[in-house]
Amino acid sequence: MPDLFVRRPRSGRSAAPPAAPAGGGRAIASGWRLLPALLRPRRRPLAAAAAWSLVEAVPALLSGLLVATALDRGFLAGRPGAGLAWLGLLGFTMLFRAAAMRMMFPCLAAVVEPLRDDLVRALVAATVTRAAGGAVPDPAAVTRLTEQVETVRNLVSALLRSARTLGTSLLAALGGLLILSPLVAAAVAVPVAAALAVFARLLPVLLARQRALILADEDLTARATPILGGLRDIAACGARAQAQAEVESAVAAQAAAIRALAWAGTSRRLVVTLGAHLPLMGLLIAARPLIQTGRLSPGEVVGAAAYLVTGLDPAMRMFVGVAGSWGVTLTVILDRLAETVTVPARTPPGPPAPALRDGAGCAVLPDAATSGRPLSGRPLSGYRLEAEGLSFAYASRAAPVVHGLDLTVAEGDHLAVVGPSGVGKSTLSMLLTGLQPPTGGRIRLGDLPLEAIPEHRLRTVMALVPQESYVFAGTLGENLAYLCPSDPRTAARRVWEAVDAVGARALVERLGGLDAAIEEPAALSAGERQLITLARAYASPARVVVLDEATCHLDPAAELRAETAFAAREGTLIVIAHRISSAGRARRVLVMDGAATLTGSHRELLARSPVYAELVGHWRDDGAADGPSPRRLTAGT
Repeated sequence: MPDLFVRRPRSGRSAAPPAAPAGGGRAIASGWRLLPALLRPRRRPLAAAAAWSLVEAVPALLSGLLVATALDRGFLAGRPGAGLAWLGLLGFTMLFRAAAMRMMFPCLAAVVEPLRDDLVRALVAATVTRAAGGAVPDPAAVTRLTEQVETVRNLVSALLRSARTLGTSLLAALGGLLILSPLVAAAVAVPVAAALAVFARLLPVLLARQRALILADEDLTARATPILGGLRDIAACGARAQAQAEVESAVAAQAAAIRALAWAGTSRRLVVTLGAHLPLMGLLIAARPLIQTGRLSPGEVVGAAAYLVTGLDPAMRMFVGVAGSWGVTLTVILDRLAETVTVPARTPPGPPAPALRDGAGCAVLPDAATSGRPLSGRPLSGYRLEAEGLSFAYASRAAPVVHGLDLTVAEGDHLAVVGPSGVGKSTLSMLLTGLQPPTGGRIRLGDLPLEAIPEHRLRTVMALVPQESYVFAGTLGENLAYLCPSDPRTAARRVWEAVDAVGARALVERLGGLDAAIEEPAALSAGERQLITLARAYASPARVVVLDEATCHLDPAAELRAETAFAAREGTLIVIAHRISSAGRARRVLVMDGAATLTGSHRELLARSPVYAELVGHWRDDGAADGPSPRRLTAGT
C-alpha cells in the first residue's frame, strides 16, 4: 500500500483529529496530492487504459473529415457510391472503438478496486492510532470509512471513464475541426475559452459549498451518534425536547448546505450554452455567406457542424457535469480524507524505562517535561494520585466540565465519585488516567506528573474499565489474559485468581472454559462482557484501577462481589458510582456538582452536602425500579 500517512511531531499524549493538517511536519495541502499517492502503484494499468482510450478516439477524430469528404467527393459530386464508401469507412472505424473499450475496462478495474482497499486501511490505521494515543473518539470516522470512501471509489471510477471520453472527444473535435477548417476552429476557440473562464470563476464557489455539505454530513453523524446511543439516559432525564432540537438543527444545516450547492450548480448551464451552443449557432448563421464567398464548402460546413454537435457539445456537457459535480465532490472528499489520515509521528523507541516499585520504593523515570533528562534524585514515592487545580473544557469558549479540582487519592485508597448526570465524572476518570490531557492544572502519580511517565508504563500501572465493555473475537483466555504478564504460567494463575475474585467462574464454565472461542462478542450479554473486562483488569498489574460504571449491567450481588474484590486487591480503587451501595462501601466519596466539589465519608457527606443527600434519597427511592432515575444517571461526560 502506498504511504498515505502524513506524519507530524507529537505534542502531548493525545490530540483530537484535526480539522485541517497542522503542526511542524509536512502536511497535505490538497486532496489531489493524495490521489496520485493512491494511483502511483498502478501506473501500468493506467497507462494501458490511456493507450486504449487513444485507439477509441480514432473514430471521433475522423468523423467530421469523413463526413465532409463523403459530401464533397461523393453525394454532391454525383457519386453516391463513393459517398457511401466514405461513410462505410467511418462505420468500420467504430469496430476499433468497440474493441478498444472492451480492452480498456479491465485496466480501469485494476486501478479502482485496490484504491478503495488502500483508503480503508489508511483511515482505519489513522483512527486506531489516534484512539490508542488517547485522542477523543471520532464518531464521524464511520461516515468517512463507509460513505466517503465508497464515494471516492465510485467517483474515481466514473471520472476515469469520463475523463478518457471527455479528453478524446474534446481533442478529437477541436483537432479535427482545426484540420478541416482553421477559420472555424479559431472562431470556436473564443467562446470555448470564455466558457472555461466562467467555469474557473464558478469552481471555488462549488468547492466551498460542497465542502460545507461534507462537513454538515459529518456534523450530523457526530451529533446524532451519542444521542442515539444515550436514549435511555435522555428519556430518564426528560431531555427529549433538547435531544430532538439538537438533531433537528444538524439536519436543517445539512439541508441548507444541499440547497446552497444545488443553486450554485445551476450556473453550470451558462457554461454549456456559452461553450457549445453559441459556436453552433454562429456556424449555422454564417454558413451561407461562408459558402457563397468560397471560404467553406457545403461538406465542410456539415463536417464542422458534425464536430460541434457530436464532439464539442457532449464534451462541454460532460466537462461541466463531471468537473462541476463529480470533480468538485471528489476534490472536497479527498481533502477531508487527506486531513483525517494525518497521524502523529511514531516516536523512536528509547531505552526501556525502569519498573515502578511497590509501596514506598523509588524509581527514576525519564521526564518528558525536561526534554528527556533523567530525574536524578526525584523518587517516585508509591502510587499516590494527586490533582491540583485540575480543569477541563471541550472547547475554548465552553464552560469547564471540571474546574479547579484539588484531589489527593492515597495509595491503597478506595474513592467513590458521585454527582448528577453530565456533571463530568467520566471526564474526570479520563483525566486521572491520562487518557485526556487537562486544559488546566496538573496530575501527579507519586511525585511525577503523568506526562513525565512513559506511555507504556503508565498504561501498565493504571487501568480504566468503562461502562461499555470491550471483548474481542478470540478465545476467552486470550480476552482475560490480555493485560497479564507475558509469562504463560504466571498469566494462567493470575487469570484464575481474577475469575474467582470477581465471581466469573460460572460464566467461564458455561462458555466452555478458557479455550472457548468467542466468535461474536455481541452475542454475550452486557453483564457477561462486564464480568470478562472486570476479570481482565483484576488480573493486570495495574496499581490504580478506575471503574467508570463498570458494573452497571450486573445485579447488586454481583456488583458487591466485584467491587469488594477490587477493594481488597492491592492498589488504589476509584469507582464512578451508579448505586448508593458503591458510595457506601467506599472509604471516601467525592461529590461533583458543577464547579463545586466536596470530599468526605458517606456519613459525613450526608450531613454536609445537600446534593449528596438528595442523590442518596433518589437512589434509595429508585432501588427497586427497573430503570434509573434522572439524578441516578452517571453516563455521558
